[in-house]
Amino acid sequence: MIVDIHTHTFPDKIAGPTLEKLQSLSHTRPFSDGTASGLRASMGLAGVNWSVVLPVATNARQVVHVNDASARLNQEGAGLLSFGCMHPDFPDWKSELSRIAGLGIKGIKLHPVYQGVNFDDLRFLRILDRCGELGLIVLTHAGLDIGFPGKVHCSPEMILSAVKQVGPVKLILAHMGGWRNWDQVEELLPGTGVYLDTSFSLGKMVPLGDGYYGPGDLDLMEEAQFLRMVRTFGADRLLFGTDSPWDSQAEALARFRVLPLADEEKNAILGGNAQRLLEL
Repeated sequence: MIVDIHTHTFPDKIAGPTLEKLQSLSHTRPFSDGTASGLRASMGLAGVNWSVVLPVATNARQVVHVNDASARLNQEGAGLLSFGCMHPDFPDWKSELSRIAGLGIKGIKLHPVYQGVNFDDLRFLRILDRCGELGLIVLTHAGLDIGFPGKVHCSPEMILSAVKQVGPVKLILAHMGGWRNWDQVEELLPGTGVYLDTSFSLGKMVPLGDGYYGPGDLDLMEEAQFLRMVRTFGADRLLFGTDSPWDSQAEALARFRVLPLADEEKNAILGGNAQRLLEL
């Protein structure tokens, strides 16, 4: 089984303008149309069995509506499993997290950069703690964000501070623990019990507009560092992810499959770990 732990979709009527806006921020092109049907088509071409959809609340007013939409998407099934969302400024956070769990949603997505709050802020700490009590998974953007150059609201230092202050919680850090903060991830986060997803970590990113990020393509993590982190964190702590539609699921799978890892390690990262964590 292949599980993509990190994907995004948008309602059909706003998918087009939403992708245009995000493309202008990130200077990268999407690989699908950003709809649920587009993601399912991508999965079919790539051979992905399940994709976890990660909605982001950019303001507190969106939270209830987005969580209701996530519950409806989960009722459709057909290979898509949506997390819910939470915003650090949502006033009734405790009750809404309980409602999310009651709806059968497996976890929530946080995005400290879009939400403008540091990950070790009390507003996030109380969310993390409550999710741990409810058994909800938390997947958070970590490190830099390509659309907000220079801004880091979820650094390895903040993550370490947060996990020291909250009770046990199933915490997944996107982009191998912190996008382009990988040296600090290696130094600070082994032994914390966090999971890492592989999205947007291997290969190169081809920007729209020559020279926007400097000459040529933007290099991501070197293969040697990726393999070292597999050993440091353990293959049982890594989860395959693509950030679709911002990466091709088929190409991401191809990049991963040629890595010099044992078959059992590849199988665990590609789906076994997520299958266990999500209770699929």
